[in-house]
Amino acid sequence: MIKLFIKLIMLVLAVVSAVVLGQQAQLSFLVLSRVDPLPEIRTMLAQERYAEAGEYLSFFMDYDYVNQNPEAQHLHKEISTQRSEWTYQLGKLSEGLLSGSSDETIGQAASVAADFFVIGDIRDLAKQGVNLARGEEVDQVLVALSTLGVIATAAQVASGAGTVASAGAAAPAVAGASVAKSGLVALKTARRLGSLPAWLSKKIVTEAKVAQQSKSLVAFSGLLTDVNTLAKTRGGFKLMGQAKNAGELRSMAKFADAFGAQSAAMYRVGGKWAVDVAQRSEKLGKETIKYAATFGRGGLKLLDKVGAVKFTKIASRSSKMAYKGDILQMLIKRLLMLPAWLLYLIIICGVVVWMPWRMLAVLNKRHLRKNSKLANQ
Repeated sequence: MIKLFIKLIMLVLAVVSAVVLGQQAQLSFLVLSRVDPLPEIRTMLAQERYAEAGEYLSFFMDYDYVNQNPEAQHLHKEISTQRSEWTYQLGKLSEGLLSGSSDETIGQAASVAADFFVIGDIRDLAKQGVNLARGEEVDQVLVALSTLGVIATAAQVASGAGTVASAGAAAPAVAGASVAKSGLVALKTARRLGSLPAWLSKKIVTEAKVAQQSKSLVAFSGLLTDVNTLAKTRGGFKLMGQAKNAGELRSMAKFADAFGAQSAAMYRVGGKWAVDVAQRSEKLGKETIKYAATFGRGGLKLLDKVGAVKFTKIASRSSKMAYKGDILQMLIKRLLMLPAWLLYLIIICGVVVWMPWRMLAVLNKRHLRKNSKLANQ
């Protein structure tokens, strides 16, 4: 009985392995599950992170499986109502003015307004100077950013004067100085939000020393352009905090430029895969990438593997199929993780176990006896 049970298990594994090999892409989609944003939304609301919750839920509200959910509709309305109240907006405005950081547009605008002019840089340098005099901790990164800000402001003034003197010929220089200034303001905001990665903090301190001697931010301009792209994107500072080097920062900026306000939500569900796949958005299609992201990293990996056309066909066919059975689904998930050679080995083992060895042995003996008799005659 036990032997028969083992043989049946081997048969099932062999059959499922054969199906997995033959319909790998289709099955990969079938075992995917849509991302449910509501648990995270509830956590964000409990922590009063209304702006982040609103951005995250908005991405999923484009899809029927969420926007038809009564609870999702209720939470979306609750978030919108809270964010529109004047007391909430006033609090975020004060937050931006007093602390220099905020997760809402009105607070960020207030913070930027102070920092964009040289008075903000002088204020921060004075504050850090007082800390130094008192023997308290000095934020070297903030000092470096304020120093770079003063240099950028001087470049703006000089470029503006040059534009007037040359009847507009120096206008590109003004634009370049403004980009540098806005990038530095964005880096200050990121520092206050705790989203400035360590490698970038070190680079800022080093660049400030170089810029003090050269009075120029040319070497820093490319990076500041990427910073500006992320800063103008909702949730962009969180993306900035995930970059491990200048190359990843550039990829994050391209990702944010391609998907705008939805990029933060896509990164939350897809991680690095969302950024990598987004680099091929022209080939794969933005809407297809966003749809794949609703299945999490698994959906993005499958899209990257089979391409947009095949992914769309598989998704269209699979949505019409009824798929039930947790045990079979779990089995297929595990088998999909195995390399092809191992699946072939499972099939071979299944065939070997079910081969009628005794019957073959009897037939072989009969054949040998027959041949022996013929030989004797």
